[in-house]
Amino acid sequence: MTSIALRTALTALLFGAAGSLAANPLVVCTEASPEGFDIVQYTTAVTFDAAAETVFNRLVDFKPGTTVLQPALAERWEISDDGLRYTFHLRQGVKFHSTDYFTPSRDFDADDVLWSFRRQLDPNHPWHTKTSVGYPYFESMAFKTLLKSVEKTDQHTVVFTLTRPEAPFLHDLAMAFTSIYSAEYGDQLLAAGKPGLLNSRPIGTGPFIFQRYNKDAQVRYKANPAYFRGAPPAETLVFSIATDNNVRLQKLRANECQVALYPKPGDVSLIRQDPRLKVAEMEALVTGYIAMNTEREYLSDVRVRKAINIAFDRQTHVDQLFGEGNAQVAVNPYPSTMMGFNTDNKNPPRDLDKARALLKEAGVPEGAALTLFTRNGGGQTNPNPRLSAEMLQADLARIGIRLDIRVMEWAEMLRRARNGEADLVSTGWGGDNGDPDNFLGPLLSCEAAKNGENYARWCNPKFQQLITRARAVSDHDERASLYFKALAVYDEDQPWISMAHPKMFTAMRENVEGYHISPLTTNNFATTLVK
Repeated sequence: MTSIALRTALTALLFGAAGSLAANPLVVCTEASPEGFDIVQYTTAVTFDAAAETVFNRLVDFKPGTTVLQPALAERWEISDDGLRYTFHLRQGVKFHSTDYFTPSRDFDADDVLWSFRRQLDPNHPWHTKTSVGYPYFESMAFKTLLKSVEKTDQHTVVFTLTRPEAPFLHDLAMAFTSIYSAEYGDQLLAAGKPGLLNSRPIGTGPFIFQRYNKDAQVRYKANPAYFRGAPPAETLVFSIATDNNVRLQKLRANECQVALYPKPGDVSLIRQDPRLKVAEMEALVTGYIAMNTEREYLSDVRVRKAINIAFDRQTHVDQLFGEGNAQVAVNPYPSTMMGFNTDNKNPPRDLDKARALLKEAGVPEGAALTLFTRNGGGQTNPNPRLSAEMLQADLARIGIRLDIRVMEWAEMLRRARNGEADLVSTGWGGDNGDPDNFLGPLLSCEAAKNGENYARWCNPKFQQLITRARAVSDHDERASLYFKALAVYDEDQPWISMAHPKMFTAMRENVEGYHISPLTTNNFATTLVK
């Protein structure tokens, strides 16, 4: 392993040689490689950070560090009395990025909004089939059936017509999958017969302009001087990829990076003792869980899923992984701060004898094997995936189940999980818009089971009916009641092992200013400055 001193020297040499390009570089140590840059194909926070929060904008977004909506590419909007028609008035004078592979001939306008949404909505759109994975978020959020039409009335006005009222619609439009692309760039790539470049050479209107990506090593950007909210203070932004959170902390201490995402909760108190460092923390909208593939042998039987749940030592698991006070033991798919949290649901007491009896009743032979997919590096929802897997392995061994742990790189794990290759998938989720639908739709709906984002492949018609009704209701109390009932169905069927709702931590150098930790778990560095 390269020594800290040598790596520091190499880093200094790198930025010294590039000083004319990056007078004030901001290096962020992040936990995994982005899956790509065509953001509508993906659902993970690490990819959102690398594309949606850097290269792209949306019609609306959230005020930094909050779930409060604010105008973005749309300056204002009106909603019809029946809740079916949303009219957006677009910001004028917004520039798309100019790079060595694309020079825009016009500013952002309504055609770009139409291209971005119709691509996902319309099977006849020339770009609709130009993705091998479809549009997982668009589909999981039921936008295919929600959007009746997306039309322009002029170059600066766009009208969305819905098939039904949708309470979280505006918040949904602040999510990564609604990012606005350059229709002109799309046309250029299609004419050249190179649509795949959209996933490796992105063009947007965002605060940073993509420069290059060295897989599993580094993503590099430069500040967008024409950004409509003002050029970012960091002239160069670098995502330095380090799957091991110990390595991220070492690099932070050596000033090889100025921000280190997702330190181990157990390290936070030590980080705070270092006068060169500081920590931002927040009660985030986050869930760590293990999805049980309900289409696989044994796990299709609810008795087996219940046996696994009552064999799992949750409290010890959370204490070992996160440390005292850094996470809550999970019961429901989302934290208790969100509407509709079902207080009647309780984790079953650990009972190994009952678990063995359930397995015997279900016809599971002693020594039956299950596979668990987990990632190779620690992140926010699981700071030590290997330890977590081994603890579950030990718990299941006590009831006669052999757990085969398979550790793999993040993107590879997700790809194979979507294909349904695992019995169990250890993963997590951070809410993208502050609404319960953002957890239940993408992770547990029937639509998500079809496209693979629902790793449990669980499709319960009663659950689906309740969350679909909740989307159409604007009254807060009525929506909460529907989610409460949906969570009761979830608890009865137990498609997951709900594990933890951890706090979110970001470590940084003491000279970093303007960073806003977000409850939505994404990271935007448009206002971050290294003094």
